[in-house]
Amino acid sequence: MTHLEEIAIASYAVIIFALMKKQNIYDHYMEVLNDRLCSLRQVCEDLKESSSNETKSTAGDKHETALAMLQIEQARIGAQLQDIREKKAALEKIDPKLSSSTIVPGSLVTTDKGYLFISIALGKATIQGDVVFALSPQSPLGQKMMGLSVSDVAEINHNRYVIENIE
Repeated sequence: MTHLEEIAIASYAVIIFALMKKQNIYDHYMEVLNDRLCSLRQVCEDLKESSSNETKSTAGDKHETALAMLQIEQARIGAQLQDIREKKAALEKIDPKLSSSTIVPGSLVTTDKGYLFISIALGKATIQGDVVFALSPQSPLGQKMMGLSVSDVAEINHNRYVIENIE
C-alpha cells in the first residue's frame, strides 16, 4: 500500500467517525424530544382523567375552581406539546449525513470552546463523553456563526469562538 493510499484510508476513517458522531448527536436530541412528547402526552391523559373525575364530584365553588385550574393546566401542557412538535419537525428537516464547508443548519461545529450543533435550541448534553450545545440558527450565537468557515471567529458578549472544524 502506498503512502497516498494510507492517507486516503485515514482520511476516510476520520470522515466516517465524524459522520457517526454527528448522527449520534442528532439521535440523542431526537430521543430527548420524543421522551418529552411521551411525558407531556401522559400528563395530558392524567389531566383528562382528573377532569373526568372532577365532573363526577359535587357542584359548588370548589368544584368550579378545580375545573378551571385543570383547564388552565391542560392549556399550558397543550402549548408545551405544540412547542415540542414544532421543534421535532424542525429537527427532522435536518439531514445529519450532509456536510458543508460553511456553517449551515445541521452543522456540527467544533470550536475552541467545544461542540455546537446548529439545529434547534435544546441546550447542553453530554454525548459519548463530549459536551455539545444544540442551538438554533436564530439564536444570537447561531446568527453570528451562520456562513462562517474553518478558522473564522464568531464573537458575542466578549466571548470569541474560533471555528476549528465543521461537520
